[in-house]
Amino acid sequence: MEYLLVFLQGCVVIGAIVLGVRTGGLGLGLWGVVGTVILVFAFHLPPGAIPVDAFFIIIAVITASSAMQAAGGIDYLVAIASKIIQRNPKRLTYVAPLVAFVFTVLSGTSNIFFALIPVIYETSYRNGQRPERALAASTVTSGLGITASPVSAAMAAYIVLMDGTGYGLPQILLITVPAAIVACIATSFVQQHLGKDLLDDPVFMKRVAEGTVEVPEALQERYAARVGGTATRAGGSASATGGSESVGSESGGRAKAAPVLIEHPVPEGGATAAWIFVTGTLLIVLLGLFPGLRPAFPDEEGELVPIGMSTVIEMVMFTVALVIILVRKVKPSLVVEQPLLRAGFVAAVALFGIAWMADTFISANEETIIEPLGAMIEANPLMLAVALFLVCGLTTSQSATTNTLIPIALAAGLAPGIITAMWPSLIGVWLFPANGSQIAAVETDLTGSTKLTQVPIWHSFTIPMLVSWVAVVIAGLLIQLVVPA
Repeated sequence: MEYLLVFLQGCVVIGAIVLGVRTGGLGLGLWGVVGTVILVFAFHLPPGAIPVDAFFIIIAVITASSAMQAAGGIDYLVAIASKIIQRNPKRLTYVAPLVAFVFTVLSGTSNIFFALIPVIYETSYRNGQRPERALAASTVTSGLGITASPVSAAMAAYIVLMDGTGYGLPQILLITVPAAIVACIATSFVQQHLGKDLLDDPVFMKRVAEGTVEVPEALQERYAARVGGTATRAGGSASATGGSESVGSESGGRAKAAPVLIEHPVPEGGATAAWIFVTGTLLIVLLGLFPGLRPAFPDEEGELVPIGMSTVIEMVMFTVALVIILVRKVKPSLVVEQPLLRAGFVAAVALFGIAWMADTFISANEETIIEPLGAMIEANPLMLAVALFLVCGLTTSQSATTNTLIPIALAAGLAPGIITAMWPSLIGVWLFPANGSQIAAVETDLTGSTKLTQVPIWHSFTIPMLVSWVAVVIAGLLIQLVVPA
């Protein structure tokens, strides 16, 4: 009878997650709360711990991020990333993924990557490269930045869960950051050798013949030699944001492309707002690295203990938001209207609902759930990486997956270093083409090289996702061996 009840309760948890995913947006968190209600009132389980710290860390971070966005700071970061990408066209497949990763780490959200998609596409297209290589790799590696950012929603959840294990923000970053960089490089190397060149791609050539896309200037001579005539420019344009200009050549009369950089206008004061936010992020890392810099207060035994990093992040980020508002004279009402605040609030509610439901279910069934799962994880720790990958793919929420599975791994007695090394398996969020970045990349690539298929789990992002997953976990497991607790 006991196992039957646990099974039914598990069905409630899974059903709430599935319905939440189908509802989308706030639905994931709201269905999580409803699942908690059913577990408490129908099955008489004691309510689990409410994830207050994780919730308010996200609220603090998104408030600061939204203030930065309202002041033009996001535009400034995008402008810098755009220049880096466009100035390295020959190494685009290596540069773009690293840029996407770094800027996600700095901003705490992969939403910043949306603005880089047309830049990456346009740069690869103008230089005659297959856009899929850089676009797919960059989309995937932007997700790696979530588990390497001190100010992401998933990190907020993870820090709270790891409290008391001896693994704080410094130890986490010492593993996730270098492991993610290794994964970025490995993904770029593999991606550089995938797919046909544009002139060998039947999809692209068909679009050229139909006049829906142009042969880029960099490939026109080769195209003309292949078709045995003069390369003509089709009626359509492959440019997502402006395209190349042509100027007449004094010798030979052949059109010659003039380099045109995609410019991202930055509002006055945008740089100041961005640097205030980045300074706050670096201050959080500094206080995490050196606990002696944090105020200390006596605990129950009278020993001085530094304040926790959850409190530090909340204090610093709310202060950063106010400094940006005062320095840049941003109207508070404008901060509330920013897309980042809306997206962040959705993430906070999703984390709140799912984490509360998961803790209610797990805490009430520790002997039935934790012991067998713990034995399985202890026998084969890599099962944690698989579980994180698949659950994140199904829920498309890194923070919700963190709150669902990490407590199980901790209760099973898995070492914090091993758990942290496997935590970036949240890269499985790209398993299904259900994310805005994936869809935007496909729609932007007018050459047709970046694509989805009728098989939901097989698309342009599948191979870079799998390479990133394997590389980041292997690198993390090796790095954690030398990270002191």
